[in-house]
Amino acid sequence: MSIYSIVSMSVEYQNRRTIEVILKERALLMCMYGYCRISTKQQSIDRQIRNIKGSYDKAVIIQEVYTGTKQDRPEWNKLYKKAKAGDTIIFDSVSRMSRNADEGFCLYEELYNKGIELVFLKEPHINTSTYKKALESNISMTGTNVDFILEGVNKYLMSLAKEQIRLAFEQSEKEVQDLHQRTKEGIETARLNGKQIGQKQGAKLTTKKSIEAKKQIQKHSKDFNGALSDADCMKLIGLARNTFYKYKRELKAE
Repeated sequence: MSIYSIVSMSVEYQNRRTIEVILKERALLMCMYGYCRISTKQQSIDRQIRNIKGSYDKAVIIQEVYTGTKQDRPEWNKLYKKAKAGDTIIFDSVSRMSRNADEGFCLYEELYNKGIELVFLKEPHINTSTYKKALESNISMTGTNVDFILEGVNKYLMSLAKEQIRLAFEQSEKEVQDLHQRTKEGIETARLNGKQIGQKQGAKLTTKKSIEAKKQIQKHSKDFNGALSDADCMKLIGLARNTFYKYKRELKAE
C-alpha cells in the first residue's frame, strides 16, 4: 500500500470521526418536550402525561392549566422561547397546541420554519416529519414542456399538505365549539324540565373534609364537648378563620 493511500485512509478516518463527534454533540444538545394542557383545575392531566411518556419516555413534561378565557399561557410561552432548531415538542392531540384554527396553523408554520419537530400522538398525519416529506417529494422536472404541468402538480401537493394541517386545527376548534353548545343545550333542557342547575342558594356543601372537621370541632371546642378556645381549636384542626366559624354556625343550626 502506498504512502498516499495510507494518508488518504487516515484523513478519511479522521473526517468520519469528526462527523460522528459533531452528530453526538448535536444529539446531546437537542431537547424533547411533552406539552400537556388542561382547561380547568378540576380536570386531570395524568392521561396526557401517560400517553406522551408511553411513546417518548425521555420527554420533559411541561404542564399547564389554562381556562381558555385567558390568552396568556405562561408555561407555553416559556417553552416557545426556549425551544430551538432540532428540538421536539410532543402533544397528545392538536387541541393541546391551540383551540383556534388560525392561531394553531400560524404557530405550526412558525415552529416548523424554526426547525422544531412537532409530534401529535392522535393526529400523526400532520407531524412535521410527514409535512416535510410531503414538501420535499416534488416530482422531478424533465426539461420539456411537460414541466409546466409538473410544476403545477408540485404546487398542488404542497398546498394539499398545508390544507391537511389547517383542517386538523379547524376540526379541533369545531369539536370544542360543539361541546360548549351541547353543554349549553343540556343545561337549558334540564332547566326547562324543572331540574335544579347547580347548588341551591344557601345549601350546605358536604364533603369528607367538612364532615371530619366538624367532628373535631364538636370534640375540642368549648362551645360543644371540648375545652379549647376558638383560636386553639382552629390551630389544632388547621382551619382558616372563615371556614371554622362557618362550620360552627352549621353545627349550631343542625
